[in-house]
Order: sequence, then C-alpha cells, then structure tokens
Amino acid sequence: MKVFINKRIPEAGIRLLKDANLEIFIPEQENLSYEEWLNYCRSHDAILSVGGEFKFDKDFFNECPNIKAIALFSVGFDHVDIQEADARKIPVGNTPDVLSKATSDVAFLLMQSVARRASYNFEKVKSGNWGDFDPLHALGQELYGKTLGIFGLGRIGYEMAKKSKAAFGMQIIYHNRHHNEEAEKNLGAKYVSFDELIEQSDVLSIHANFKPEQKELFNASVFDRMKKNAIFINTARGGFHHQKDLYAALSEHKIWGAGLDVTNPEPIFKDDPILELSNVCVLPHIGSATEEARNGMAKVAAENIFAFSKGEKMPACVNPEIYA
Repeated sequence: MKVFINKRIPEAGIRLLKDANLEIFIPEQENLSYEEWLNYCRSHDAILSVGGEFKFDKDFFNECPNIKAIALFSVGFDHVDIQEADARKIPVGNTPDVLSKATSDVAFLLMQSVARRASYNFEKVKSGNWGDFDPLHALGQELYGKTLGIFGLGRIGYEMAKKSKAAFGMQIIYHNRHHNEEAEKNLGAKYVSFDELIEQSDVLSIHANFKPEQKELFNASVFDRMKKNAIFINTARGGFHHQKDLYAALSEHKIWGAGLDVTNPEPIFKDDPILELSNVCVLPHIGSATEEARNGMAKVAAENIFAFSKGEKMPACVNPEIYA
C-alpha cells in the first residue's frame, strides 16, 4: 500500500509505518500547490494528511477515486466531507486524546495572558518603554471565583475546566449537544443554554468541533450580549468567530479582552488592527505544539493507517458507520 504524507511528521509515526513495510512518500518541497498535492494524492492509496489547507470534498474524491483511507494529523475534521467519504466507504481517522492537555494548556495560558495584558506589557519591555510606576495604567483583572463558560465541553474543554477550577476556583458552565456527566460530577459544571452561556460567562472558551453551520457564530450580536468584563478565548477553529466584529467589540469596550490561537482568516494578516490592542493575545495555532503531543499524534495517525492496511477498523475513526 502506498501512503502519501504531505508534510514531515515526528519519527515515531514514520518508524511505525516503515516497520509495517508500507511504502511511504513525503515530498521534499512541503509547501505544495493544490495541483501538486492533488497529483500526489492521485498516485497513492492512502493519505496521512497534515494541516487543513486543502479540502477533502466531493471534487477531491471524484479526482482521486484510488484513495481508500485518510488519516488526519489533527483532532478536527471540518475540512473533510464525511458524507462523501461515507458514500465511498472511506474511513477517516483523527488523533483525539493525545493533544487534549497540550491544547487546554494554551487556552489556560491565553486566559491568563489576556487577564494580565501580558503581550502588551512584554512589548513595552522589548521597546524600552518600561516607564515609571503608574497605579492606573493598563490594569488587568483577577480570575478568582469568576465564571468560565465552555462552548463544547469534550476532552479539551474538560481539561481547561479542570485547570481553571483547581487554580482559580472558577465556576464552570457549559453548552454542549449533550450533557457531560463527568464534568457535572467532578467539577460541578452546569449545563446552560447558548444564551445563558454568553450572558453569564466572565471567560468564554471555545472547544467544539467546527461545523459549517457554525461559521462566525460568535459575531456582533453575540459580543453585544456578553459581559463587559468578559474574556473571549478561541483555540478551536478561527471560523467560529467574526474577526472584524471581534475587533469592534474589543475596541469599543463591549467585551474586555480576547485570546486567540486560531484566527479568521488564518494566518492572520500582519496589519490586522486587532494585533494593536492591549487587551489581546494572539498565538500562531500552537495548541498541540509540544513534543509529547506531536509524537502522540504521529503514532495515532500512523496506527490508523496501519490498521487499515491490515483490513482492520481504524482505532480512532470519525466515521465508524462505514464499518456497519
């Protein structure tokens, strides 16, 4: 079986595939055009896909009828048309669990960085503008006893809630498709409606899987109803928020601050005015960027390919219905 990997991944995953005697190909030039990427896909049986710049949509599947399996180097699978994959009985694997702690760490980091205006103050130090002591300048806020609202309380959201509860005694509310009984039992989390979530949260953190119908769900109409002291955190997908509306809400002091590991668009334009605000911290999508998480992702993605090559069910499959 010929496996196309569009970018380098940690050696742990490569070694597993080689030990399984699978034929793997990684292009020397990793910044591929769409046509280059598509040509490589056409000549392989399976894809271990890193990044989400190209979509696995109906056009892709029509162009590459040879593709029999897709293993994603990510938890999110919003760039894959699962209905089309199902229709062709193509399993799609992802990498859950192994990056939950690392990604929640970044959400927790952003929450604190925004609350204490860390990015703004770091830039002051770098520019030599430390200044004299000013009791009223660029004050932050404390998080003790505040309410953390989680949109999408799954594995990553649970880790974020657990950290926030332990460190700051934060009250946890959440909005999900289903109740999270573990969070309710262990963290005292309270299920609320979406309206209650946006109106009651002092910190609102997004941890849901993105779906097209949720595009720019967090927009002016939502920001207008949030608390004026609210901090908005997005480490999930940039498509969840309307970037210009977020900038307006921040600059007009309708909400207090924002921490983003994902942007809309992504990468963010270097002249985006949101980068000039003192109450914002933006990171370049580093949620899973630890050695432990990336090694774990490589192993799980490789295990998905390996299982498929043996005619077995992928251990982390997002469309298990194809096996029914």
